[in-house]
Amino acid sequence: MSEWWKTELDVSILLGKTLIKIEQIEKEELRFYTSDGEIYKMYHQQDCCESVEIDDVVGDLEDLLNTPILLAEMVSSDEEGDVVSKNPSTYDTETDEGEYGDYSYTWTFYKFATIKGYVDIKWYGSSNGYYSERVNLVNELETETEY
Repeated sequence: MSEWWKTELDVSILLGKTLIKIEQIEKEELRFYTSDGEIYKMYHQQDCCESVEIDDVVGDLEDLLNTPILLAEMVSSDEEGDVVSKNPSTYDTETDEGEYGDYSYTWTFYKFATIKGYVDIKWYGSSNGYYSERVNLVNELETETEY
């Protein structure tokens, strides 16, 4: 289901919040449930010819539960607008092709910390260079408004 109308949020929205549950849905999505009843969804709004998924989680997600979030930040390989091109692991220089024509790729790291520990969530996105490789964070409880 398309959620184009939801406001995209900065991960710093989680600073000071207490998470009571984190749900990982395969490699496509994370849901963060807060003690004040909010649900935040981290995912990629799939379009066509791109792939964006959770590549790795370093640390224990349990360390983020039941204590306030002290660090919530995002670092990306294209943070300054630079797109990293020709992924060496999937790009075939002979045929000029890769999965989804992987002409561009983006690593996105989400860094979280509580008093109990640190967690880094690494996302990897690849595309033909036309489609977004960005990870989205939205409030799952936001409802559609009229435009």
